[in-house]
Amino acid sequence: MRWIIGIAAVAVTVSLGAYALGGTEITGQWTTAGNKSRVEITKVADGTFEGKIVWLSEPNYPADDKEAGKPKHDRENSDKSLQSRPILGLSFMKGFKFDGKKEWSGGLLYDPESGKTYKGKIWLEDDGTLGMRGFIGISLLGRTEKWTRYTEAKK
Repeated sequence: MRWIIGIAAVAVTVSLGAYALGGTEITGQWTTAGNKSRVEITKVADGTFEGKIVWLSEPNYPADDKEAGKPKHDRENSDKSLQSRPILGLSFMKGFKFDGKKEWSGGLLYDPESGKTYKGKIWLEDDGTLGMRGFIGISLLGRTEKWTRYTEAKK
């Protein structure tokens, strides 16, 4: 009988430890849809998750743009004081909390292409891809993207 109680105690301890460590599966670098950018997701001091843009496939404006050749910046932001900040290094997702299962929610996503901020949720697919949905109001009114974990190419 003692060994059953001992095994149960160990099982509870292990499962609580796994729960406490859970949620960090989304940390690291992810390649966005269409390989347009790479995002680094980190866990911050308050236990939430945030992401910033760490690489762009096209870091400068194209030749047919009025700012051709210049580094991309947050020019679509409605706050004029933020329009000069660079897209590279931009923190665009904040406040995501792990639900203890498979979803991170309660956060905000900023889209530098439109200058708009959306509510969001994130989840891991069984194939290891990251699902992300940005929406207005309810999740039904939004857009979903799938990201893949970035792995550095071997030379």
